Amino acid sequence: MKQARNCWPALVKKANDGVTQVQTDLAAAVERVAQLHASHQRLCRLYDEYRLKEQQPQNEFQGMQASMNQRQFMAQLLNLQQRVVLDISRAETLVASLRKKRVLAEIELQKMRALEEQDLLAVRRDQQQHEQRQMDELGVRQFNLRMQT
Repeated sequence: MKQARNCWPALVKKANDGVTQVQTDLAAAVERVAQLHASHQRLCRLYDEYRLKEQQPQNEFQGMQASMNQRQFMAQLLNLQQRVVLDISRAETLVASLRKKRVLAEIELQKMRALEEQDLLAVRRDQQQHEQRQMDELGVRQFNLRMQT
């Protein structure tokens, strides 16, 4: 008589662990994208504040050094904005990649569950056939015993 294979529950667990890991990675990547967007917005606000300060007429005389420092700081802010935009792009690419990976992991999990189910059905079918054969043999024996007496 056929018995259920012990490998399927382990493979289902492994596939389920894979889905869980990818979902955890995806959540972390989405959180990273949100943090980068927040950083980009802060940098944009800060740049806009300094740009407005530069455009406002100054009551006091602003020295040449202070003016150069402010412009240099604004250039650094623009450089940081560009780096954050690049990081956002990379992080969004990672999120898209992880979403695809999650779909594939979920497909793998469904496949393992289906294979486990098929194995269990095959075991049940074999068990039913075995029981049916036993019943048939018992019936034939009873019939033969009746015929002999």
